[in-house]
Amino acid sequence: MTTTTFRIGGDLDVRRLGFGAMHLPTEAGPARENALAVARRAVDLGVTLIDTAHMYGWGANEELLAEALHPYPAELMITTKVGVARIEGEWRLDGRPDTLRHQVEQALRRLRVERIELLQLHRIDPGTPLADQLGTLRDLQAEGLVGRIGLSEVTVAELAQAREIVDIVSVQNRYNLLDREHEPVLDACAAAGIAFLPWRPVAWGKTGAEAEIAAVAADLGATPTQVALAWLLHRSPVVLPIPGTASIEHLEENLAAAELELTPAHRDRLDRLAGGAGVAAGED
Repeated sequence: MTTTTFRIGGDLDVRRLGFGAMHLPTEAGPARENALAVARRAVDLGVTLIDTAHMYGWGANEELLAEALHPYPAELMITTKVGVARIEGEWRLDGRPDTLRHQVEQALRRLRVERIELLQLHRIDPGTPLADQLGTLRDLQAEGLVGRIGLSEVTVAELAQAREIVDIVSVQNRYNLLDREHEPVLDACAAAGIAFLPWRPVAWGKTGAEAEIAAVAADLGATPTQVALAWLLHRSPVVLPIPGTASIEHLEENLAAAELELTPAHRDRLDRLAGGAGVAAGED
């Protein structure tokens, strides 16, 4: 049996299979009403980890989650990300201290909380010293506005460098059954007990077409998507997948993957699938 929970930073218990809110529509109308229903259904089904970011609608996604779920259940943790800004109509990496502090303050207001329990740096800004970026997050942590600090899309070397500056409790990199470019980062997280939140945990449009995945799904009476998510949960106890969807039906399918047990033979078949850069990079 795979473990169903993980303690982020050693003290924050969450269910390992979470929900990524990026794809929830925020514009007024029926699509938004459906998005609110999806977020509420996720919590009803036991999700305790929801991922969002300043970049998702430039704060609109955070506001949507607050509208749907505030006041939050005690066990629910919403993590957000900062460090990407819209400048002259285009998104750019921006890890300047003033920008990070402003985005955190805005996230607190939009999410209607006094503290962000897990704040992740969306990307390392190469134009700003890493010590300044993480030093700002550390200051916000000392002020009680941030509980724990994580990173997104980093290398093993960048993770090691960051850990010399501040305690890092999570990493959010692109990773799935067919795209294992960041396997070394996952291994580094596993060795250090750092939570690894794979974004794009299912290879869009490819998982169901892979014969081995389809065969395992048929054996188990499951869908290829459920097999891909179950494989992640079996891969390491530090892995916390955050599949996203704007469909209640797909949400329920995704979360049912937590109950799927892969046999050693199934895992062996899936482990042998080619990894590497099998899926093009995209926004997370």
